[in-house]
Amino acid sequence: MDRIKIALTLYEQLLITSVTLPIEMLRAGEAFAKRHNRESFTPLEISCLSQTGESIKTPMGLSMEVHSDFITLQDYDYIIVPSIWRNPRPVVAHNPELANNLSKAWYHGATLIGVGTGVCFLAESGMLDSHSATTHWHYAKQFTKSYPHVELKPDYFITQSDRIYTVASLNALADVVVHLIGQFYGKDAANHVQQNFSHEIRKPYEEQRYLEGAVDRHSDEQIAAIQFWLKNNASSVTSLSDVAEQFDMSYRSFNRRFKSATGKTAISYIQEVRIQQASELLSSTNLSIQDIALTVGFTSQSQLSRAFKEQMNQTPSSYRQIVRKKLFS
Repeated sequence: MDRIKIALTLYEQLLITSVTLPIEMLRAGEAFAKRHNRESFTPLEISCLSQTGESIKTPMGLSMEVHSDFITLQDYDYIIVPSIWRNPRPVVAHNPELANNLSKAWYHGATLIGVGTGVCFLAESGMLDSHSATTHWHYAKQFTKSYPHVELKPDYFITQSDRIYTVASLNALADVVVHLIGQFYGKDAANHVQQNFSHEIRKPYEEQRYLEGAVDRHSDEQIAAIQFWLKNNASSVTSLSDVAEQFDMSYRSFNRRFKSATGKTAISYIQEVRIQQASELLSSTNLSIQDIALTVGFTSQSQLSRAFKEQMNQTPSSYRQIVRKKLFS
């Protein structure tokens, strides 16, 4: 059976949660997919690697088992490079083979995810030269001095350049892992993991990352401007033909260009924006579901409930119950 092979690189002074959190989230997505899509299910093979192939003792005194050494990185499909406590320079110096092995793995087709100061290993390899990246805010100034050829984006928690992701925080890592689970196992599995692990992360990965070379994920600047307007005015939109007219476009041309640029209809896009806004209100306010429906632009509670269940695979009330239990228990 084919497997999705995922490696995590271990070294002294690593931030333990940048290893354990993605593993737990990935396993939860895998379990959901196995339960609901057994026929098309692809299992995960998750391994921890180190410079010598020997176990790593963390700053917290815990010993972490290792499956192999960094030379085998090119055998993996996805590689997560965890964050480092305090100054990353000694750790980079003590693991001289990692940067080179990451580069080889990338050229063999691997997708790399650098976390916080772990991004230094990707920068050390030269792969990030003339490309965008982010890192932990506390290390941003020194990162720029150490790697002047990297286009650091400290205002973004996530960047993506081809098959290289960099993330500035654990929350951002969780967003990327949810995004990957969606790619592996579909929207339902991704929603399931997000609901159980990261309700505090409200923006989907696609809406918050810096995607190198993208203009709102496509090159139609007028449609990108319309998307931005719709995000801020979705609740008041009553007629898409009026929106098209506002932007000096025929309704037919508007529909055609929107679908061509985004891969979805304008109606679907507005629906997604409204559901996202409703999700935030459900988790952060005591408004009734009827009031939330009217606030985000639906005509009734039943209309919101139908759309919410279709997109989120649960009712607004059950979503609120789960979120509140996680946030306030």
